[in-house]
Amino acid sequence: MIVATTATPTTGAGTAGAPAPHPAASPDRMPRRAASGAPAWLGLVPFAAYVLLFLALPTLLAVASGFFDGDGGFTFANVAGLADPVILATFWNSAWLSALTAVVGAVLGALACYALLGLEGTRVRGLVDAASGVLAQFGGVMLAFAFIATIGLQGVVTLWLQDALGVDLYADGAWIYALPGLILPYVYFQVPLMIITFMPAMASLKPQWAEANLTLGGTHAGFWRHIGMPVLAPSFVASLLLLFANAFSSYATAAALASQGSQIVPLQIRTALTSETLLGRENLAGALALGMIAVMALTMWAYAAIQRRAARWQR
Repeated sequence: MIVATTATPTTGAGTAGAPAPHPAASPDRMPRRAASGAPAWLGLVPFAAYVLLFLALPTLLAVASGFFDGDGGFTFANVAGLADPVILATFWNSAWLSALTAVVGAVLGALACYALLGLEGTRVRGLVDAASGVLAQFGGVMLAFAFIATIGLQGVVTLWLQDALGVDLYADGAWIYALPGLILPYVYFQVPLMIITFMPAMASLKPQWAEANLTLGGTHAGFWRHIGMPVLAPSFVASLLLLFANAFSSYATAAALASQGSQIVPLQIRTALTSETLLGRENLAGALALGMIAVMALTMWAYAAIQRRAARWQR
């Protein structure tokens, strides 16, 4: 006779039949909110306070000042001043300067990203990434001084070209201190910014797509025409808009180079704040800020909308 016995399972850690404890039952796996007793959104309070005090509040005060006159009375005269031909010309100058430098910076930056595709993990790639992060923020008075010392009226390159090759960069006038002189400095910081923003999109191209294209009889040029460029187009346009916004809002470099005149909107705002000739329109700077914010808001809205579409291919 065979007697069936029932083994009582032990609670040892090595027992195969013992049920594993549920993760929720472990005290060290309790949710962070329950453990600390505070909601997670409290961590955003310092950042929200910073944005409110140093971004939202100054913007609100600057824009609101455009609706008041020098005596504190409400008026639309400052906003109506945006239709002045001189002010419209400064908006046009800012628009074409920003668009030109954005396009040049986007094309050169995209070509640089393409060249860096095969250098993942190399020293060259790390050096370019680090240099791009630094040079994208290298602006203002430092950048203006660098260009003046290099290709200014008495710059090193200017004098060398005159002595060695007989080439006079300023035969037609001191263009570096006028509106055309802002093109090169703006492109200088637009290219590294494009590398920073567009490189993740370029790196998101999957090798399997190229392999599938070759398997189906496609060519390298056909891959970029039918797959690569359509996939990268939203990211390229989004980066282009970001470069446009970056140039449109730039002030310090232009203020250091073009010390005379108000060729672009940021310099026009400076003139409105410091000039003693705009009697009765002291708060015109607030109206100019309103127009500038409207352009920037439209640009960044388009950037966010396109970036959401581009994010589908970067997952």
